[in-house]
Amino acid sequence: MILRSLAVGPIQANCYILGCERTKSAAVIDPGGDDDSILRKLAEDKLMLKYIINTHGHFDHIGGNAGLKKASGAELVIHSADEPFLAELKGTAASFGLSAEDSPPPDKSADEGEVISFGDISLKVLHTPGHSPGGISLLTDKMVFVGDTLFAGSIGRTDLPGGDFDTLISSIKNKLLVLDEDTKVYTGHGPTTTIGQEKRANPFLT
Repeated sequence: MILRSLAVGPIQANCYILGCERTKSAAVIDPGGDDDSILRKLAEDKLMLKYIINTHGHFDHIGGNAGLKKASGAELVIHSADEPFLAELKGTAASFGLSAEDSPPPDKSADEGEVISFGDISLKVLHTPGHSPGGISLLTDKMVFVGDTLFAGSIGRTDLPGGDFDTLISSIKNKLLVLDEDTKVYTGHGPTTTIGQEKRANPFLT
């Protein structure tokens, strides 16, 4: 597997590029902006983008959707509960004094249990709401990409529209903490952690 991480957009959200070494097919998770930089990384590894996957619909994780879609024709995937955020991107960004182009609509919904496959890589969708209604995590080979559900030593905020603290804690405990402790957690902001580390030391979960 080819794995690249970039901090993108005005809030420096973590964007991940996953590529199959055999087929050179790839997915981009949470392109929050700087789509030119993402496209350059794809080109450096000679990867063909098949999927653009949003772990949730907040503007700092979807800002590059339009540019990547235009450049690659890749399928855009997001949970149906967060789909409305895509058409609100321009207005939401403007409220923060930023400019952005509304995202195109999704090509498919990322529902609980669905598997997104490209080449030799398969990502299992876990619906992990709480930070947003349609938040998802993506599980593969003792790696889980969690968006803003869980962070190293912290959890996602729940004071934004559609957020709910109890729902978030339930998602983390019932969908993430049940994974093997050595599962690496790739977060939407900040450093990578592990399930075991968060079970032992995260003050919101201990």
